[in-house]
Amino acid sequence: MSINQLIFRNLKKNLKNYYLYVFALTFSVALYFSFVTLQYDPSMDEATGSIRGAAAVRAASILLVAIVAIFLFYANNLFIKRRSQEIGLFQLIGMTKNRIFSILSIENLMIYFGSLLLGTLLGFSISKLVTMTLFKIMEVDDVATLSFSFPAFLQTILVFAAIYAVIMLMNYWFIKRQSILSLFQVKSKTEGRVKNISVLEILMGILGIGLIATGYYVSSKLFEGDFTSMNTLFMVMIFILASVIIGTYFFYKGSVRFVANLIRKNKSGYLNINEVLSLSSIMFRMKSNAMLLTIITTISALAIGLLSLSYISYYSAEKTAEASTPADFTVVTEEAADELGQIFSENGIEYSEERIEVVIAEADITNIVGANLQEISLNDGITDIAFISEKAADMDIQETETLLTGYNDALQQLMSLEDSGDIVIHTANEKLEQQYIGLAEEDLLPIYFTGGFPTAVVDEKTFDIISNDIDEDIQRDSSLYIGLQLEEGENRAEADELFQNLAISEEYGNDSQYATERTQKQNMGLVMFIVGFLGLAFLITSGCVLYFKQMEESEEEQPNYTILRKLGYTRHDLLKGIQGKQVFNFGIPLLIGLLHSYFAVQSGWFFFGTELWTPMLLVMGVYTGLYSIFGLLSVLYYKKVIRESL
Repeated sequence: MSINQLIFRNLKKNLKNYYLYVFALTFSVALYFSFVTLQYDPSMDEATGSIRGAAAVRAASILLVAIVAIFLFYANNLFIKRRSQEIGLFQLIGMTKNRIFSILSIENLMIYFGSLLLGTLLGFSISKLVTMTLFKIMEVDDVATLSFSFPAFLQTILVFAAIYAVIMLMNYWFIKRQSILSLFQVKSKTEGRVKNISVLEILMGILGIGLIATGYYVSSKLFEGDFTSMNTLFMVMIFILASVIIGTYFFYKGSVRFVANLIRKNKSGYLNINEVLSLSSIMFRMKSNAMLLTIITTISALAIGLLSLSYISYYSAEKTAEASTPADFTVVTEEAADELGQIFSENGIEYSEERIEVVIAEADITNIVGANLQEISLNDGITDIAFISEKAADMDIQETETLLTGYNDALQQLMSLEDSGDIVIHTANEKLEQQYIGLAEEDLLPIYFTGGFPTAVVDEKTFDIISNDIDEDIQRDSSLYIGLQLEEGENRAEADELFQNLAISEEYGNDSQYATERTQKQNMGLVMFIVGFLGLAFLITSGCVLYFKQMEESEEEQPNYTILRKLGYTRHDLLKGIQGKQVFNFGIPLLIGLLHSYFAVQSGWFFFGTELWTPMLLVMGVYTGLYSIFGLLSVLYYKKVIRESL
């Protein structure tokens, strides 16, 4: 047999065994090429919108390379070890290590760069779809074109060629430092099969569960007023991160084996075939995979958490815009209102107008808030509040009563506003003691006046006292809020375009609800797109890594399947146990990752939007569905191994 025949036979064999590696590499290249194409697409200028947007795309492409590179290095290390006996046989028949390295390099060159070219073509074919998806998410009115970007192609080739060079160096180093005897022993090394669980492992397992539970508990208390200083909050966040990550490692290192051992002891060692193939296998292998599973779980939780938070912000864009700009259009001068009203009338746009007089006064609200205010207030509980009258708010407020309106979750978590208490209003020359009667949800004033704090509604008499004794230093440039609300059926986009063409749109305080909503969707849409792209890449690579580990384990355990088949167990009997094993192998990292992301999102989602469950559950559902595909593929591979075992 010639060298060329040997290369092609090995190539055919590797393609058959490592088809998922070829798929993952092809898909990774396609993702990278289509992503890099965005950087060179002229139509992306409107989508990225700024240097910051372009920098985000560029930074994401670097992270994407890192994810793919780590996966390829790991997969290559796994595959070169799987071929150690083959390399040893080559040496036994007289081949030099350099010749063996040349053969492997040519095989890898054909697989690698074949996948690279295939991935580039796939990336080119989906590049328009990727751009259209981004435009749709960001609501950009532009047409995506399908064009081949040579700069993107060159960048893709250079990046993956550099990764290939590192892979070849790794292979050369592996071949050079191995003796013939060690090459035949590499594949047969067990993964730390330990019969008995030590006391240290038991303690480590209990500690792991305890650390994770502690991290979850502290995260649930993060913004409930228990931690009052910014330095303390920062230290607590570091503690939560360290506790959860270390706890996860200890969980995989000892907890799973500890719990599995308890189950086995409870059965007095009498395990059925399903438990032998699932429970016992997990017991003896989970420890050696602890670091890998910790990394996969942590990054999965990070990807799910970031994607959930960005989607929460995107999903809540409409309500967030309504909170910062209560009417369709907000202006703070009569001249701006007249100019905007005139242009609307000329274009046949019907609207209604609301005018509210606003005064700013200091108020001591120490008695109605938690301790957190001490850190964000500049003056020991005294803060600036926008006041309006009960008539302007269309409410019935009694004398000496004050109602706060403009509720949001972030404010309530940070300040822990009570249901009742006393408020002291500080005018320029006197103090007014008021009874706080609660917090309403409705936003009555734009953020120009409130600064993100609720609006205070008082009776007419109190409002007149405050208005006649104001502190000029804390007033806004305008004391008049004018809201223009479009009638039902009017085109908001057309009205916004008219507003943006006026000079008043550049003045501080004049704003458009439609523009605010669209800006948030564009900003968070870009973030969501980038995080989703990176999350998909990590999902594919981590799923493949777990799949490759199952390939390796299945071939190591094939002799056991042969014995069990000879004892009379059917393929169906063995497959049921294997299915249980895959639920553990893929389900545990997924479940722990989902729990990590849930508590992370739950602790601070209110800073990003107004909706939690729908965005978070949707992200988790999609991730779980895609992740489960690799578990199904592993079961199918085991089915093939079981079929060939006898």
